[in-house]
Amino acid sequence: MYKFSKLFIKNILFALVFIIALGGIAFFLLSTYVNQQTLSQQKTIQTISQQFVADDIPAQEIATTLSAVLKASDDYQTLIIKRDSLILVNYQNNYIHPLDSFLAQRKTVSVSEFNLQVQYQLDFIGIINFLTQLFIGVIALSIIFVFISARLNYKLQLTIFSVISKQIGNELAKINNADFITKEQDNQQLLEIPALEEGIAEIKTMMTEQFNNTTNLEIEAHVDSLTGIENRNRFVQFYENEIVNDSPVNFGVLLITRCSELQTINQIHGYSSGDNYIVRVAEIIKTALISRPTGKIFRLNSSDFATILPNVKLKLAEDYASELTIKFNDYQQVNELDSVAFTGLVYFDKSKPLGELLALADTGVSVAQTQKVNSWYSQKDIDILNDSSANYGNQNWRQEIDSVLAAGRISLLLQPIQPSGRNTRVYGEILARFLNANNDMLPTATFIAMAEKLDKITDVDRLIIDTAIKEITSKNMLDSSYGINISPRSINNEHFMIWLERKLLREPSAASRLVFEISELGLQQNIKTAKRLVDMLHRVGSRVTVERFGVGLTSFKFFRDLTPDYIKMDSSYTRDIDDDKNNQYFLRLMVDLAHRLGISVLAESVESQEEKHTLEKLFIDGCQGYYVGKPAQL
Repeated sequence: MYKFSKLFIKNILFALVFIIALGGIAFFLLSTYVNQQTLSQQKTIQTISQQFVADDIPAQEIATTLSAVLKASDDYQTLIIKRDSLILVNYQNNYIHPLDSFLAQRKTVSVSEFNLQVQYQLDFIGIINFLTQLFIGVIALSIIFVFISARLNYKLQLTIFSVISKQIGNELAKINNADFITKEQDNQQLLEIPALEEGIAEIKTMMTEQFNNTTNLEIEAHVDSLTGIENRNRFVQFYENEIVNDSPVNFGVLLITRCSELQTINQIHGYSSGDNYIVRVAEIIKTALISRPTGKIFRLNSSDFATILPNVKLKLAEDYASELTIKFNDYQQVNELDSVAFTGLVYFDKSKPLGELLALADTGVSVAQTQKVNSWYSQKDIDILNDSSANYGNQNWRQEIDSVLAAGRISLLLQPIQPSGRNTRVYGEILARFLNANNDMLPTATFIAMAEKLDKITDVDRLIIDTAIKEITSKNMLDSSYGINISPRSINNEHFMIWLERKLLREPSAASRLVFEISELGLQQNIKTAKRLVDMLHRVGSRVTVERFGVGLTSFKFFRDLTPDYIKMDSSYTRDIDDDKNNQYFLRLMVDLAHRLGISVLAESVESQEEKHTLEKLFIDGCQGYYVGKPAQL
């Protein structure tokens, strides 16, 4: 909006243009008038001079009489009458206006009857003074007009902009808050200006887009895209704002629910199935919360959900956890899973730091995983006051793993690998499942992770190999080949390596039917040890598979020196291979190089006919996955 000074200067410029134009027109008209009068005066002089009789009248008298008549009829600046070089009359006006002198030019008229020359210059001082005064008046009026119009324009602009701003404000307020404007204002159109309405519409569109973009960014920052549940950021924010700060929430229960089968489902069925599993668990938790409207659910990470039950006693929260267990059991039976989820509970009040609560709830989850399938464990108040309670989960797992190892509570499943050609030699992979004292299935991924953490994984590998050899020989299953996983920590354990070699030498018939699977990253940890392991396994008649190939940066020179029998491509390369041209090119290259070295290439997590068909066209030697065959009891 213009300020008053800008409006005033703008109007002055318009006034100057007007005055200059008016002055130019006046000057042009005055100049034309002066020229016409000057020419007309020549005729007047001729006419008057013809009225004189030339009989013996002295030239001086004629000149004097002629000048008197001329001065009586018009005003002159200069009037000179002379005969030849003799000046008879010389009249000069004492006051000559510069503009008058400029406009009225001196003219000469010859009067031949009397041999006289009349030189004259008309005087227009009266007209010039009148026009000058008139021009000054116009200038004064223009200045007054400029000032008044500037003031009026300024006030008008203030009024108009105030009305427009109000109208724009009312329109834009509708975007953020529909109740911001009263019904009367909402229906009132202050100014019906098409351009204004178009501008407001554009601004509203921009504001709406900006609002939507901001809302989307906020949703992305605080809401999990898979489940639609608020994420860890919102969880921390909620705890600080609604529990720690002044609020009606004085106490409550925090529950951590861990999806125990996510890693297994991702590896065997693919990430799409893993996503469906997570979504279903989230739906189960939300369904259980319907009868508890004050409860809030959050997704903390890929496998963990947090539930806050404000102002709820621990006993009521345990009832909720039991309800979850029932729903998880139903879901497990329908989908043939080893388990679904385990829950840890911890009581809190305003004095409890969030980090401590999460650690205690996590410990509760670890304890629950050593009990029944899909069970829960509640940290009591006495546990929280006990400094050693944070290690209770680890202690429980140590006892559980020791119990499994001592009693040999292990169940072996076999998942086949289907060869792509008749002449291709492949095998079936042995999958281990572990049982607690009640013969309930323990979560496999957690069991293996805790065994690694508690330095029990080598003993677990021994149990699996021992049990597998006993099963194969006792059931006379020596006509097929079987794959067994070995952890990276075991192949770097000297005592384990000695035990394994002696075990295989004592069981030559079984040794020749075993294929030991070792991850690419595990082999990279110690190349010399990896080479020694492969050589030893080949000496006793066993074979070797490098699994999860493609995750590391191992060169083919390493494999040429290592000479494994198989490489099993990581599932990230085989999943949706029918739609991924880049992975198709990479796999075709890997297959070609591996075949040149005499290594067979296998693919895992094959979940559809399209994937299997594409892999076969890329000359993959064997496929493994739920589409090919589900794990079955050995």
